[in-house]
Amino acid sequence: MKLLLLGNEAIAYGALSSGVALATAYPGTPSTEILETLIEFKDRVVHWASNEKVAFELAYGAALAGARALTAMKHVGLNVAADPLHSAAYTGVEGGFIIVTADDPWMHSSQNEQDTRWYGLQAYVPVLEPSDPSEAYRYVKLGFDMSEKFKHPFMLRTVTRVSHVRAPVEVEPPAPPKWGRFTRDIKRFNLVPGNARQRKIALVDKWRELEKLSSDFLQIEGSGDVVIVTSGVAYNYVKEAVRRLNIRATVVKLGISVPVPPKVREIARGGEVVVVEEGDPVVEIQLRALGINTRGKIDGYFPKYGELDINKTALGLAKALGLSYAPPTPLKPPLEPPPRPPVLCPGCPHMATFYILRLATAGLNPVWSGDIGCYSLGINMGQQDLITHMGSSVGLGAGIALATGQFVVATVGDSTFYHAVLPQLVDIATRSVPILIVVMDNAYTAMTGGQPSPSRAIPAERITEAFGISAFVIDPIDVKKSVEIIKKAVEIVKSGRPAVVVSRRPCALIGVRKARRAGIQLPKYQVDVNKCTGCGLCYNLLKCSAIYKRPDRKAHVDPALCVGCGVCAEVCPFNAFKPEGKREAWLELWRQA
Repeated sequence: MKLLLLGNEAIAYGALSSGVALATAYPGTPSTEILETLIEFKDRVVHWASNEKVAFELAYGAALAGARALTAMKHVGLNVAADPLHSAAYTGVEGGFIIVTADDPWMHSSQNEQDTRWYGLQAYVPVLEPSDPSEAYRYVKLGFDMSEKFKHPFMLRTVTRVSHVRAPVEVEPPAPPKWGRFTRDIKRFNLVPGNARQRKIALVDKWRELEKLSSDFLQIEGSGDVVIVTSGVAYNYVKEAVRRLNIRATVVKLGISVPVPPKVREIARGGEVVVVEEGDPVVEIQLRALGINTRGKIDGYFPKYGELDINKTALGLAKALGLSYAPPTPLKPPLEPPPRPPVLCPGCPHMATFYILRLATAGLNPVWSGDIGCYSLGINMGQQDLITHMGSSVGLGAGIALATGQFVVATVGDSTFYHAVLPQLVDIATRSVPILIVVMDNAYTAMTGGQPSPSRAIPAERITEAFGISAFVIDPIDVKKSVEIIKKAVEIVKSGRPAVVVSRRPCALIGVRKARRAGIQLPKYQVDVNKCTGCGLCYNLLKCSAIYKRPDRKAHVDPALCVGCGVCAEVCPFNAFKPEGKREAWLELWRQA
């Protein structure tokens, strides 16, 4: 059966046709659709975990017991799972175990451009690198077979242009899940030093076997004295670049980019090869270690940052081969579109929360310590001073509070709270660090498409109160009441103790979707221009993306964007915003979304 699939969907279908029994993930673009596809199949265990380490461990444990298991995450997520990744290579597995990592070159939705193939080298885990959705499907199936044959975990590395491109893929029906049963093997599965030393020796020996295996995934196309070694999505750019440059070349495509097969030495025949790869020079460094002379990213023939494309590839090849190449000039539109920076959605509860925090902390000049998620867009409101990684809000914020004595507001989403902040609460409670932690609980992992959040089963305030930290709960739609509640938390922090505020209202997008399905008409707000003074409170401080400034500075609500949250009416000192429709029924359905 042929289906038009995203690369991520193809990975999921490859796992299904391989009999995957357990699949786990933590949502993160560009990897999220893998589990979203698998979760529709109820005959196997599919689970959104609280973080990538937990997801990895669940799948690793299943594979130790002989089941076929897959875990998926974005590139930075593998950092969180790095500890069990290395151990998995030492112990090996009994069932097939595939670790999918989706890299994000040029950081379309990420904080760095990490190349996860380095982890393959460091941890002795082979890395399969598909170039398109069809190959992603096939490599998952081959990966499961090879993982079981060698009793070793395999990594599948994609990039944004493989994960999020759509192509026809020939798929097989889902196979029955392959379950397992754990068998004791004390010396293998207990990595105390005496056992681990023996496992490392065995791992190095196994790596030599895996180097030979990588030759089976080597593909040679064309002929000519020019030898180009490539892998993954870069292979597609190389094919087009060779055509544009009109050169005869031997193109060596590596299906396994870690470890590089020693067979490449034979193909190079003692000459020089050009290496084209997406990300860091991981393949190129391995080729040089094999004694092969290369031209690639190391010497600057291709850019060391951002994504490759056909023009960058053709320019790099031309430079490496001493050819001239002028890339085609792109057509310019007659009118440039206006800049559209990312903004919080109309009605987003985070928008109201930031506004409330500004009022409640007036005069304190707080340090705004932020985190990864929708609420990072608080940067547009001047209320995100630093964002570096998941958990940075509380971790870095606590360090600043201890080192400077400044008032710190740490804003963190509910999903990130469970992902990274729980261990930090131990230190904050132990030292009684004076910091205001605001958990922006919208009940979903909204930035990656609305996956479920643990907050729906275990409210954040119950956890913080168990640590002995005072907790307060607000509904940000009720602005005035929320300000007064947060002021109480502020006083606790000023007295030298930590406090937590849970700002709870579901994601507006989810609420709107449920309202439409229930046939509930959303109220719309309009501006009474006779009452509006053009003070700008709604569009300058609240920054609702449904509200615009007219030429006369008065506010205007775009009815196509307004979702009837009514926060504008709450903040307007002149009572200029009026609703059309019933707000109460809508707000109650939204609250329960």
